[in-house]
Amino acid sequence: KTKMAAVAPWWSNARSIFCIGRNYVAHAKELGNAVPTKPFWFLKPVGSIIASGEAHECPPNRSESHHEVEIGIVIGETCRRVSPEEAINHVSGYFVALDMTDREGQSIAKSEAKPWTASKGWDTSCVLSPLVKASDVSDYKQLNIWLKVNNEDKPRQDGCCGDMIHDIPKIISTLSHYHTLEVGDLVLTGTPSGVGPVVPGDVITAGCKELNLEITTPVVEGIQF
Repeated sequence: KTKMAAVAPWWSNARSIFCIGRNYVAHAKELGNAVPTKPFWFLKPVGSIIASGEAHECPPNRSESHHEVEIGIVIGETCRRVSPEEAINHVSGYFVALDMTDREGQSIAKSEAKPWTASKGWDTSCVLSPLVKASDVSDYKQLNIWLKVNNEDKPRQDGCCGDMIHDIPKIISTLSHYHTLEVGDLVLTGTPSGVGPVVPGDVITAGCKELNLEITTPVVEGIQF
């Protein structure tokens, strides 16, 4: 019998995942943070990615995880030091992502002036939808993202990309002045308000109506050590 080759996921060429922090006013305020005057970001390892349908593990030594739904973009052309006017031409697609967060660990790291990497980048902390080609998206500012837990009637998160503090061209341009963005790199553009905890046994669904995308991930216990 002939063996069929496994099909690589669309993100298989990703080298880096850049995550924009506090990019919606209401989200910055709900966590008691100042509203940033320019983009700032952190990184998630590519090893943190899982596909929709796969289980999300709570952070190591924690009993809960916090959800953050975001619109993501994939870089389709190498870009370095591009202007905001040029930047959008380097986007090849859009997707929905969950930037799962160890809020307790993040708070501890912030209080001790330490990096957030462990509280943002553990295995299974980045859930990705399928990809929609940029050519099929006429105006990203009209994209609305939502998130529900256990199929609730009302979304816990519900936001519009038009409400971003820093728009996608500014994000890409700013990133490109610090890092060369390579083909396949991912950028998560920030989460709207309504972030909160989930525990083992919960099921997260999230999506974007305009992109006809929906992702699901069951929450399971993380490792204790």
